[in-house]
Amino acid sequence: MDDLYATLGVSRTASTDEIKKAYRKLARVHHPDANPDDPKAEERFKDISHAYDVLSDADKRREYDQLLTFGGRRPNGGPGGGAGGADAGGFGDFADLFSSIFRGGGGGRGRATQEPMARRGADVEVEVNLSFDQAMSGAQVPVSVETPVACPDCGGSGAKPGTSPRLCPECKGRGVRGRDVGSFAFSEPCPRCGGNGTVIDDPCPSCGGSGSTSTRSQIKVKIPPGVKDGTKIRLKGKGQAGVRGGPAGDLQVVTRVAPSRLYTRTGDDLIVNVPVTFAEAALGAQVEVPTLDGRVKLRVPPGSAEGRSLRIPGKGAPRLKGEGRGDLIAKLRVQVPRDMSDEQRKALEAFAELDDRDPRETLFS
Repeated sequence: MDDLYATLGVSRTASTDEIKKAYRKLARVHHPDANPDDPKAEERFKDISHAYDVLSDADKRREYDQLLTFGGRRPNGGPGGGAGGADAGGFGDFADLFSSIFRGGGGGRGRATQEPMARRGADVEVEVNLSFDQAMSGAQVPVSVETPVACPDCGGSGAKPGTSPRLCPECKGRGVRGRDVGSFAFSEPCPRCGGNGTVIDDPCPSCGGSGSTSTRSQIKVKIPPGVKDGTKIRLKGKGQAGVRGGPAGDLQVVTRVAPSRLYTRTGDDLIVNVPVTFAEAALGAQVEVPTLDGRVKLRVPPGSAEGRSLRIPGKGAPRLKGEGRGDLIAKLRVQVPRDMSDEQRKALEAFAELDDRDPRETLFS
């Protein structure tokens, strides 16, 4: 059984205000909208909300505390066990009892749920391939999604054409059955019909009794500028349809971005290699650098060494979460001449004679 106090990070003697403050803090941190790239954020948020729903209600909290005490004891004395072990008298089903009472199965004492619960549809994950330019500028891309639709042969009933599902004899169509454990009354899905309320004696051969078949449809997904390889974009309600009126699941689009011929991405910064001649590096120069918006002029300071990085603010990748863009980092690549004319060689030799510095002097001092 989950420890709801631990879920909220409070003690079992926490006041209502302490529970409320803990919930608000955790809800802000773990809300799915604040964690779009975390597939487990929604489940964590549900656990936090469930814990708060129970512990903020005086009656539910009192029953939960009783269940904690009840669950920690064994019949016929103490936590040690003995002849009346945990499974005696249905005590082994304690976790199921708790889940049914506090997660909507029974809702409280002395009453059972009369209708099977609606179920949320499953989430669907697809990948889209993007060029580097598309990732930088944004795009609208078609995505093929497989979704369930009502079986055309049985009309969604799941029964073979010409037959119909019949009322479940176990639960009389309610989809749940009641159980009593001690002073608690709760309900659980009917084991005969699985919570559907009906049973199918002769399943439809086309859908195998599920009542649905799959079809592929295309939707256009808006890709925001600045996505990276592996960015996840969640589209609410675009996944599989819900069951019994439940909400549809979500569609999660994972971007796969092709590498760029020019740029290497680091966070929101882009790195580009800029070739410069030996003379430009030594004397300084003004060179053109390619950016996402076209070429810009860059001043190379005199005496620039191989690998020196020069930053151009605001010319990097668009920031996916926030305004503005990263920087463009121009990394200088000094081109050492290989084939020189006689005149170039003489000029370089003359320079070498004038330069009496020894660059290796510090190695031996």
